[in-house]
Order: sequence, then structure tokens, then C-alpha cells
Amino acid sequence: MVAPHGFGYLGQALSSAELLAALFTGPFRPNTDKFVCSPGHYIIAVFAAAPDLGLLTDADLSSYGEDGSRFEAVGTERSPVVDLTCGSLGQGLSGAIGFALSAQLRGNRDSRVFSLVSDGELEEGQTWEAAMFAAHRGLGNLTVLLDANDSQVDGPVSWVTTVEPIAAKWESFGWAAFDIDGHDPHALTAALSMALDDSRPSIVIARTSTGHGLSCLPDGADGHFIKISPELVEAAVAELETRLA
Repeated sequence: MVAPHGFGYLGQALSSAELLAALFTGPFRPNTDKFVCSPGHYIIAVFAAAPDLGLLTDADLSSYGEDGSRFEAVGTERSPVVDLTCGSLGQGLSGAIGFALSAQLRGNRDSRVFSLVSDGELEEGQTWEAAMFAAHRGLGNLTVLLDANDSQVDGPVSWVTTVEPIAAKWESFGWAAFDIDGHDPHALTAALSMALDDSRPSIVIARTSTGHGLSCLPDGADGHFIKISPELVEAAVAELETRLA
């Protein structure tokens, strides 16, 4: 999807790939559960995973980023697969809480709500207001998937405004928190299982990297918005095909 244009949010796809794979091949049930992609630019990773769920086809994704396509580079209210995606960062958790609270008030004990959130969004006050409210209402049907890749448009999150200690902060708000290697599928599967078994709202803190999985990316590649030449595309495809052979 990135290759035809030579630029895009490849880093977000690389950092969240295992996280979304663990969710979509595990506990997530389309048409039963709700999924919120809070950072709209992460929609590329959701689109990439969707064909394996039968929700999209590879042919659908050929128009990604084109004018007029519903597969836009940054998610909007038209984006398929997700129940909600946000332009202004920090709003997704509030929307997810709306879904979770609705299910609670309706007595729907089966539906779960999953919300993908970026670590840069933890700098937004609205995120913490939402976290406080979710614990207050006992929304145990809500699980946050935090892609902690230490990357945002202005530089590393730890340099812009540190958000550590992440787990301790969420726990102090009344959440169950699981801090793990976000590129370890087994750890992710186990953390999601424990999150679903907990009666509190839960957060899976996935420690990741925007360059993970592609050694051919040059040192210092912009992890937030990668520019990729035809030569680099060729090298990346060759690397992936060799690994999958």
C-alpha cells in the first residue's frame, strides 16, 4: 500500500503488526465485538490485517491512498472494518467507552470493545479523563491495546513528554495493566487472555519499534512517516519473501 506512492505510515504498520494479528486471529469477533482505531494514521495496519478476517480483499486495497478511495491514508468516518476512527488524537478511548457503556446499560454481557491507542495520545488530557471514567463505571468489557513505539511526529515520545511509568499510571486509575514485548505473539496472546478474564477495564501495553521486521530500512528512517524509494521497496519485498519462503 505504501509502495505505489513512495510514502506513508509504514512505521505504524510495522510496530502494530503482531498486536493486531494477535487480536484479529484471537479474541476479536467481527459483528459481535467493537473495534476502535483511535490514531487514524494506523488504519493502514488495520487494512493490511483485514483480508485475513475475510473483511476485505487484496484487490480492495489496491486503491489505498487514491483520491476518492474509501481506503484513505488516514482513517475517517468512512473507513471500513473499524467501528470508529479519529482524526484528532486522544478521542478514541472516549468513543470506545461509549460503546462499552452502551453494552453495559443494555445488559449485553457478550460484546467486548477493543481500542487501539498510540503512546503519544497519553499526552492528551482527554485520555486520562476517559480512563478514570471507565474504571469508575467498572467497564470490564473494555480492553485498550497500546502501541508503545516511542514515536510521534515531533520525535520520540520520551523526548517530547515522558509518559512513563505507563503501567503504574493506569493501575492507579483502577485498570488492569499488562506490560509486554509487543513483537512477541505468545506474550500478546497471553496478555489478551488475562485482560479478558479481568473484571476491570484492561490495557495491554505493547512495547514496539517502528522499524521492526525490515532490516533493510536505513538507520534514522522516519518512523512516523516513512518515505520509501523504488529501490527500497524492492529490497523490502525481497527480504520479506526470503523470510517467508
